[in-house]
Amino acid sequence: MAKLLIMGASRGIGLATVKAALNAGHEVRAFARSAPRIPVDAPLLEKFAGNALSVKHVEQALEGVDVVIQVLGADMNADTVLRGTTLFSEATRILIDAMQEHGPRRLISVTGFGAGDSRGALGPLYRLAFTFTLRRMYDDKDVQEQMIKASGLDWTIVRPGLLRDGRATGLYRVHTDPAEWKLGSIRRNDVADFLVQEATQPAYVHQTPVIIS
Repeated sequence: MAKLLIMGASRGIGLATVKAALNAGHEVRAFARSAPRIPVDAPLLEKFAGNALSVKHVEQALEGVDVVIQVLGADMNADTVLRGTTLFSEATRILIDAMQEHGPRRLISVTGFGAGDSRGALGPLYRLAFTFTLRRMYDDKDVQEQMIKASGLDWTIVRPGLLRDGRATGLYRVHTDPAEWKLGSIRRNDVADFLVQEATQPAYVHQTPVIIS
């Protein structure tokens, strides 16, 4: 049994990962500003209300954990599309600095297909849509990934494809070879399944796997 800190635990992949980790018998510290409202209760669950941009909150949340799973999300609105965000890089800088000083060393971070060197694998039609909607947000995810790679931590950067709902199937593919990268979809619950497995049975340290169904 491991103790996992899940940052961004109130919705989406983060919430799915909380549930998957608890189902696997792990102790979970669920970090989010709205943590008290997380719709899960379990003996092994600690709801930690905190801001990922607060050094104090992040340092407190790291105490006693074995692995950090970072699943940050930014609201998609006109301002984010037009001006972008610095949430991913700012929060990651705080997290890396705290982990380097206090531990733990294991960091699993979710970015997305189109971040870093996977952007070139986007098909022409999706690349056009990406340019007009997600590019500025993903520019900051590029900075986030660069920070993680330079951190000296035992990191894994996970790039899921287009996200959709539905029960976990376990029928997803993990690609580390850029020649195999292509855009596809994947269920959030399958991403969560992968994250929990990687947290406890690391197979992709210092790698950037793309995962799709």
